[in-house]
Amino acid sequence: MNKVAIQGIKGSFHHQVANQYYGNNILLEECLTFAEIPHLLKQKQVTSAVMAIENSIAGSLLPNYKLIDEHHLQIVGEVFLPIRHQLLALKGQTIADIKEVHSHPMALQQCEDFFEQYPHITLVESKDTAESALKISRENLSKVGAIASSMAGILYGLETIASDIHTFKNNTTRFFIVQLNHPNHPIIPNKASLKLTLSHEVGSLLKVLELFAAHQINLTKIQSLPIKNTTFRYAFFIDVEFDDYEVYKSCLKLMKTQTTSLKILGEYIKSQ
Repeated sequence: MNKVAIQGIKGSFHHQVANQYYGNNILLEECLTFAEIPHLLKQKQVTSAVMAIENSIAGSLLPNYKLIDEHHLQIVGEVFLPIRHQLLALKGQTIADIKEVHSHPMALQQCEDFFEQYPHITLVESKDTAESALKISRENLSKVGAIASSMAGILYGLETIASDIHTFKNNTTRFFIVQLNHPNHPIIPNKASLKLTLSHEVGSLLKVLELFAAHQINLTKIQSLPIKNTTFRYAFFIDVEFDDYEVYKSCLKLMKTQTTSLKILGEYIKSQ
């Protein structure tokens, strides 16, 4: 049975992703922070982990790129999850009864427009969406709501008093499935995440992009991060999709001649 580390607790969006990727027959290791995850993997306390990497509204989670890179984790899969925020509370209450709503700062931000209609409600930041729901249930808190997932409401016996309260309905988060080592299985990947550094010369990035185009490889994301102990020098984190794995490998060989370093962060099947 897979033991999977997640940021947050049961009922969180990371929990939903773990179930979506592995099925329901898994063991969960709940983490307060993403920084705990590499250590759990290295100590073999878990077999894999779920890490959010970017949101369609808020953008990339840059610290998680650093964690994956610096701890040499392997990306083995990805999941795109539509984020649907529900307003949860103890059963029998209405929105008129609610005085405070607790949730993760990102969830509060994504639902600000909804709460403009209810100036009597104070928004309170917490560490996790699902944890806010659990606290209401455990402490039997009346007049307090939580922004969390439908799963959290079911797990902690709360009632949904307002559904899909997020401002942008196309709110989607991309999650990486990471392990300590690349799995030994015969699945042929069609997507890869790479890290590369380039010489500080005119056109160095263009040469790499032209290689992708020449090999019919689709660049789906490029993200820069500062290189440690340098001044305004950057590494590029790149996602690519391809139809032919051998053509992709040939492209990588040529890329090594155009880069100062090239690291494969993961090769996997793209999420549908």
